[in-house]
Amino acid sequence: MDNLFDGFFPWLAGQYDPGLGGFYYAQSSIQDKAFIPDIESTAQSLNIIDRQQLIGAMPAKMRNEMVHFFQQKQNPQSGYFVDAHPAMIKDEVMVHRAINYSTGSLKKLGSKALYPLPFVAKAAPEYVSTPDSYLAKWRSIDLRNSWRGCDRLATSCTYIGQMPESDREPFLQEAVRFLESIQDPETGLWGAGSLYVRISGTFKLHTFYSGFGIPMPNIELIYKSVLHCLRNEEATDMCYIRNPIDLLSYIQVPLTPSEISEILTITNNNMSKLKRADGGFSREIENSPPGPNVAQVKKGDYYPDMPEPVALSQGLYEGDLNASTQATLIRRQAYRLAGCIEEPLKGSSEFYEKII
Repeated sequence: MDNLFDGFFPWLAGQYDPGLGGFYYAQSSIQDKAFIPDIESTAQSLNIIDRQQLIGAMPAKMRNEMVHFFQQKQNPQSGYFVDAHPAMIKDEVMVHRAINYSTGSLKKLGSKALYPLPFVAKAAPEYVSTPDSYLAKWRSIDLRNSWRGCDRLATSCTYIGQMPESDREPFLQEAVRFLESIQDPETGLWGAGSLYVRISGTFKLHTFYSGFGIPMPNIELIYKSVLHCLRNEEATDMCYIRNPIDLLSYIQVPLTPSEISEILTITNNNMSKLKRADGGFSREIENSPPGPNVAQVKKGDYYPDMPEPVALSQGLYEGDLNASTQATLIRRQAYRLAGCIEEPLKGSSEFYEKII
């Protein structure tokens, strides 16, 4: 698997803009003045740097640039972190993810947000006021596309995370009861859609369970569904490669050596189809989706009230940060499944030398 990362770090270094302190989503983003570095791509790049044990060696100048990038994205009144693209603020999933990405990145960089977060700033949505209103919000979310719907469910929990711990418990109890009531008793998955879509939705919900230290129900059923999917379905999106192996790592169902070998072979073969000549990895087979915020709903599928695409690139046949950060996560989980120690990738130590 490691040979798939040839040329990866020169590509990643080339995405950085020292003047802005952020990373571009793809190479075509750099070449087009319509695009600038965005929150998700910058946080995803920092996650890659962190996985390669490079944050401690980050030059002070770059660290300060990146801290400034995230801090200046925060609205002083509402506490939200917002990109310049006007459609970003209209996508609730992006807005919620931006809180977690920005605060997490600032913590990695040894800093923090300048202003209170939305819950403390009293700018959170009305539905967070009581467990009943939170539950009503969850019940209103359409799960015909499990991936999109469960992403909305999971990311809305950012407000629970901002609550004082003493106030969280009734909200978490309602969430757990609700999720258990709608879990498929045969597959262990949630919502509707193709098998990969349902596994991706289930992956989104695992971020809720793991984030609050709550056991995920029916893990044996989830394991069987994941294994069946890997063996029988075609992975056309990097998320379809990352989400199953991440779930397997999380639920920790004992795997036989032959199952581990089979899973890693399938995973490696699928990843190789998304490696691009520029050194990065692409989200999709045909091209890198220019608006990854709407890439959960594929051509021919429908989900109500989808937000506008937040275009981050020209959408060429190229690597992008969304897929590339997932590629490094897949590698990490592959090493864990194999029972091996993950070492930094070859060439990672030269990363800072390549920053322009």
